[in-house]
Amino acid sequence: MSQRLKENQLLDRKPEMSSHAEIRMQQRGIQRTDIELAIQYGRRIHAKGLTYYVIGRKEVKLLAQQGQNISGLSGLQVLVQEELVVTTYRNTDFHAIRTTVRDKRRMRLRHRH
Repeated sequence: MSQRLKENQLLDRKPEMSSHAEIRMQQRGIQRTDIELAIQYGRRIHAKGLTYYVIGRKEVKLLAQQGQNISGLSGLQVLVQEELVVTTYRNTDFHAIRTTVRDKRRMRLRHRH
């Protein structure tokens, strides 16, 4: 099954939650509807074998222009593996989300000088 088809299926129904994700949601005050909104409107980043759905300033601003206020979700990150939500947290630093290959290449380039 193609990745795009899996992502569309995830949008069509409520995502499945791992027990770890449910615990973290409760600890961090993140609601299931927050997860659904992040999957629906968030930026998608593929890294480290996971799909990150993130709500940043750009997404908040874009949806505000469309009349939707999701400012309370700024910084929300939802990590999905296949169709299962693995964990979720808040962090506004999206630069930490990088693929392993890119990080290794970047480190080699830094050490050449």
